Amino acid sequence: MTKLEPGAPATVAPPGTGVRRGSIGTSRQRPDAGPKAKGEFAFSSDLWAEGALWGKVVRSPHASARIRSIDASRARALSGVKAVLLASDVPGNPLFGLELRDQPVFASEVVRYMGEPVAAVAADHPEIARRAAELVEVDYEPLAPLVEAEAAADPATEPMHPLGNVVRRIRLRHGGVDPAGDPRDPLPPSLADAVSVEGVYEVGMQDQAFMGPESGLAIPDDDGGVDLYISTQWLHTDQEQVADCLGLPPEKVRLHLAGVGGAFGAREDVSLQVHICLLALRTGKPVKMVFSREESFLGHVHRHPARMWYRHSARRDGRLLRVDARLLFDGGAYASSSTAVIANATCFAAGPYRVPDACVDGIVVRTNNPPCGAMRGFGAVQVCHAHEAQMDRLAAALGMDPVELRLRNALAPGDELLTGQRITGTAPVAEVIRQCAAAPLPHGTPGAEGALAFPGGAGRTADPARVRRGVGFAVGFKNLMYSEGFDDYSTARCRIEHGVVTVSSAAAEVGQGFVTLVEQIAEDVFGTDKIIVAPADTSVGSAGSTSASRQTWMSGGAVDAACRAAAARLLEVAAARHGLVPAALECANGRVRSFDGAIDESLEEATGGEIIEETAVFRHAPTAPLDEHGQGDAHVSFAFAAHRAVVDVDVDLGLVRVVEIATAQDVGRVLNPIQVVGQIEGGIAQGVGLAVMEEIVVEGGLVKNASFTDYLIPTALDMPSVRIAALVEEREPGAPFGAKGVGEPPTISSTAAVAAAVRAATGLPLARVPIRPEHIALGAGPLAGEGSAP
Repeated sequence: MTKLEPGAPATVAPPGTGVRRGSIGTSRQRPDAGPKAKGEFAFSSDLWAEGALWGKVVRSPHASARIRSIDASRARALSGVKAVLLASDVPGNPLFGLELRDQPVFASEVVRYMGEPVAAVAADHPEIARRAAELVEVDYEPLAPLVEAEAAADPATEPMHPLGNVVRRIRLRHGGVDPAGDPRDPLPPSLADAVSVEGVYEVGMQDQAFMGPESGLAIPDDDGGVDLYISTQWLHTDQEQVADCLGLPPEKVRLHLAGVGGAFGAREDVSLQVHICLLALRTGKPVKMVFSREESFLGHVHRHPARMWYRHSARRDGRLLRVDARLLFDGGAYASSSTAVIANATCFAAGPYRVPDACVDGIVVRTNNPPCGAMRGFGAVQVCHAHEAQMDRLAAALGMDPVELRLRNALAPGDELLTGQRITGTAPVAEVIRQCAAAPLPHGTPGAEGALAFPGGAGRTADPARVRRGVGFAVGFKNLMYSEGFDDYSTARCRIEHGVVTVSSAAAEVGQGFVTLVEQIAEDVFGTDKIIVAPADTSVGSAGSTSASRQTWMSGGAVDAACRAAAARLLEVAAARHGLVPAALECANGRVRSFDGAIDESLEEATGGEIIEETAVFRHAPTAPLDEHGQGDAHVSFAFAAHRAVVDVDVDLGLVRVVEIATAQDVGRVLNPIQVVGQIEGGIAQGVGLAVMEEIVVEGGLVKNASFTDYLIPTALDMPSVRIAALVEEREPGAPFGAKGVGEPPTISSTAAVAAAVRAATGLPLARVPIRPEHIALGAGPLAGEGSAP
């Protein structure tokens, strides 16, 4: 187990200590850290090509409208405009989509959300492109938008999409519940003596809010194809969708990963990829496109807002007996990854606890609100807010300590999940709870660090006598990798030439540090620092998406397998040259040696001038789809984390200062301590944001705060101290290196912990996040237990 106190640097092995630089388990500076710190790193918005045009998308101002006509004549007549494209100009499939092809490249008959593309222009200057976009005249007939998820779930509501309003409905029935029953049915007589608590909980729409807005560069090729330089999370699924829309074979649509300025799920979906490729192919010139910040808010998916009804029933000693829940998620206009999001929410609806019986309905619908899809911890974040609030309510009803209640029900290896799947790997739930709860609380009282440390900060508005401190606790978990029978794999290639090892993988580096891990893996295999990590592109097989906390396991496994295969081939080549068997040689410390000491060669010498290249494909253990009762071995592995939040609240003004977050996380094995710390701190920042400030405000389907002026995210002054109580290391069987992905758990339960702390400070049963000042000061907004079940 690794413990890191605030401010304690992770261990970095200095040169000459005998520890090989970059080996697995030690901290390693990112290879792109220096260029990024100095402003020398080329992000996708920095790319340029000689003679490049600028692209711009024309977007709908309406959430729902019929298109009567589109007149692009004035735009085409503007000097400097080279192309204006409409739906009729799409040569291939007019629809794209991550899981379902349900979203048009350009709307032609109706628009279904504010910001939906209806046309694209290319011009020789960005200002001319902007003016041309404004000159495209679209005659809209506004329609009443469908914006309420409950109405969308009603079979009597007219569909707003040809595929219907309900994207997916999961009926999970576990244990002894009636398979035909409804979660909201009265409890059976067998639970007459149980202690039960109910609540209705809500989560607002959160944006990924990455620093670098969407951008890319498309360059047409003489073969009729196109090279696309793009910031994305999954090169190959982009390639598949773009080629399908262009009517080209995939090999003629070559994607290259450009510098990514943050992702967090929003770059899983196609945004501008098809548009700039169409413009490039139409004009025969390179086309560059960079979204404005407002366009970015309108042009990518967000975290699903949710309304969730829960009922927990337990014995008097605190043992859970049953969990009932109805989960209603708003997916917005198009499906994106909604089917996977609602699957996660349903599977993990009860949290990391033993629950003998469960009746859970999970529903995700289409509306005329902005499309929603993947965001860090997708599905698990929303239900964690609800199930952890329920555990606190249950603890209060039982007169039991909330931490003790969680320990009494904590999952362990061999236990059964709501889906009927048994945990065969590690599950140190009790350990992360104990370690987090045992962390020392921050010293002092509210404002002890000075007036600026009160809620309200520089405003100096707080009355010290009216500031209350609260402590909240939460535990969450989520699956790693893809689930439900998806053919999840990753490919990597290792090449040895002139003594240099080059590793190729299409895994998208979006800030999580995979490029560093690739170097560490290759150095561990070959013992040399002559390592090149090739730029990611589609010339090598798919690595899957950088999502679901999967790249360390999946692409790390593929890189390790490819490097080991190349090392084995190297020994075969060297052995053949010397008339030996490969087992007589070893590859270590950048050399090939015989065990008798007679042979000692550099990697370049050992190859005898031959180029060695090996490709490996890595797959995890198979999974299965959920059946009609939500049962099945749908997942590969799970990661767990506990968070404890300390907050100060000005109860009169409703202002909140998050003082500290303590955490203990299940990591399997620490591969790079400093990167693990970075992931934990970054994930907590997004969890804090969702708890007390981040929300896309949507009224009547229209986004009202598409800017960083009005959409608030935590700054350095808003971030609390982060105390990493423990990194719990229990190596996961079947995982390369025994490690689990660490990117999502920090976000999942940090939001719930902050909300719990605010409830503790105020005594209000606050049921919605983000918690706004008026919810505290005026008692406005939904409270737990109020309202009818959704």
